Amino acid sequence: MPTAPMRSSPEAVRAWPEEVRLAVLVRIGLDQCRAAVSGAAPIDPAIIEFFEALGLPLTEGWGMSELSNAATLAAPGHARIGAVGKAFPGIELRIADDGEVLVRGPLVMRGYYKDPDLTAQTIDADGWLHTGDIGELDADGYLKITDRKKELIITSGGKNISPALIEYQLQRHPLIGQACAVGDRRNYVTALLVLDPEVAPTWASAHGIEAASLAELAAHPAVLAEIERGVAEANSHLSRVEQVRRFRVLPNEWTAETGELTPTLKRRRRVIVDRYAPEIDQLYA
Repeated sequence: MPTAPMRSSPEAVRAWPEEVRLAVLVRIGLDQCRAAVSGAAPIDPAIIEFFEALGLPLTEGWGMSELSNAATLAAPGHARIGAVGKAFPGIELRIADDGEVLVRGPLVMRGYYKDPDLTAQTIDADGWLHTGDIGELDADGYLKITDRKKELIITSGGKNISPALIEYQLQRHPLIGQACAVGDRRNYVTALLVLDPEVAPTWASAHGIEAASLAELAAHPAVLAEIERGVAEANSHLSRVEQVRRFRVLPNEWTAETGELTPTLKRRRRVIVDRYAPEIDQLYA
């Protein structure tokens, strides 16, 4: 699924003639789809609203390999934006004292192959699988995933911060294709940013900016000014301790081939932090 907000508002899309909405679904090959499910990574609420306005129910689910793939889902028509649904029948969910999502039920694996030690670390004596995800359960049983336990930023002041939330807000700006929030054991949050390789050249051309490469755009004053506006907008949706104080726009895109992303396009946070240690140090100089 795409990760950037759609250009047209849901209200505008609902006002389109039915044949136009259908034509859009035909163009993207979803005209025969009756319900769609998004998973594996957070999806922008604007995307859910966009497809619902087109007439295609879009919902979210959550799970992991150790849970036979999926453990929660919101039924079409009952989705709550920002949540990944409710537990399947026979599945128990609870949140540990440190915020970790725990799951118990028949979908939980028996254990890791020939690795009893890792199995014991993952599934406790009461049968609860410790997922490594940080989340919240509302009064109706809807689960919201906020981050990975191992990826939480703990500032020098002892504040626990979700980098995923910060990165999500940053990447809502069309020019920002990738973001990595930094701040573990530091006294404020900074961010490494990468321009969207498809949007940035188009934006530059529309603003009369000539650049031969993404690296040139990453250093252009007008681009940096627009990115600064994007960071300010992201900060307006974050608490004071979560706000990005300084940022650096990097000259190169992150890919699985260059090592910053996994084959499934998730950030290798440790690789990024190690590789750009000099740039990060400059942000705290």
